[in-house]
Amino acid sequence: MGRRTQADRDAITTEIGYAFVSGCFAAALVFGAVYGPAAAFDLSPAAGRVLSVAGGILAAAAFLLRVTLLLWRFPRRPESDGR
Repeated sequence: MGRRTQADRDAITTEIGYAFVSGCFAAALVFGAVYGPAAAFDLSPAAGRVLSVAGGILAAAAFLLRVTLLLWRFPRRPESDGR
């Protein structure tokens, strides 16, 4: 197995950064969509808490799903597959 070139390391770093940033953006969108009605309308405090918790859980799930899918599809070098 050969060493990775600088271009390979840069591509991996860029892909991880892109996955992280786009995962944060997706999580923010999901949280805003779920918690937005509580912020826009005068809902009861209990409803606001429920929407806040649900938004946080769904946002975390969206972040993990986005990052996992992006990094899973990142092409690997043939010699690093373990074959």
